[in-house]
Amino acid sequence: MDLNTVVEVRDARRRDSWQAGDAWLGGGTYLFSEPQPGIRRLLDLSRMGWQPLHEDAAAGLEIAATCTVAQLSRWGRSARWRAAPLVEQCCRAFLASWKIWNMATVGGNLCNALPAGPMISLTAALDGRCRLLGQDGGERTVPVDRFVTGAGRKVLRPGELLRSVQLPARALAARTAFRQASLYGLGRSGALLIGAVDPVDGELTLTVTAATVRPIRLRFPVAPNAAAVREALDEAIAPADYFDDIHGSPAWRRHLTYHFAEQIRRELIEEQN
Repeated sequence: MDLNTVVEVRDARRRDSWQAGDAWLGGGTYLFSEPQPGIRRLLDLSRMGWQPLHEDAAAGLEIAATCTVAQLSRWGRSARWRAAPLVEQCCRAFLASWKIWNMATVGGNLCNALPAGPMISLTAALDGRCRLLGQDGGERTVPVDRFVTGAGRKVLRPGELLRSVQLPARALAARTAFRQASLYGLGRSGALLIGAVDPVDGELTLTVTAATVRPIRLRFPVAPNAAAVREALDEAIAPADYFDDIHGSPAWRRHLTYHFAEQIRRELIEEQN
């Protein structure tokens, strides 16, 4: 789609003061998918030269905001981390054409903050931390599950840029379980849950996305039974937290959340004993 309100596209390497109507341009798959009447200038990140993925055995994996879904998928298929299969599972949870697959960026998926964003699901479940760069030259880090605060809402300040997401080595070494459902084949996720067992202390984490307006993370230091998981879900997710749109009703999403949570608990706890 043409954006007929845009009057300038500028290389993001040129540091200019942030103006009303500015927007960062990564892959552009969202920006060019619908009218953006408030945008006057695009700051193009494509020439920043950021390495898409930087892997370190001790530190883990740093994913540049400009890394594409296709690049991350290729890494996931060859990586030797125990949690590597989760990367491909989340990449395949996209409702995406070949063009979007090769242009859409990890950073764009996070910054859109849509409940069904699978890069949000992946990075939240693996203890991801967002590295944010401010217009004043300052830098801060925010956990992914706190970066997204609601449907389409995130903690970005005006002009702030998501530079990368860091996945720690400890999280990448975890055993994981993945569950996802849509109302129809290849449809947008109605519920996407990920479980992970810490390789050091055995803590179980359960991350709920797509069903809820923001990522919900539950931690179980001691292996839970079915009742403990249900009680934790009851306390953590209010009725208003379940997302409601044409891709699924809140009641259906809630049902899937409890159903998948129990499946994950059994897979990661009971079937390992």
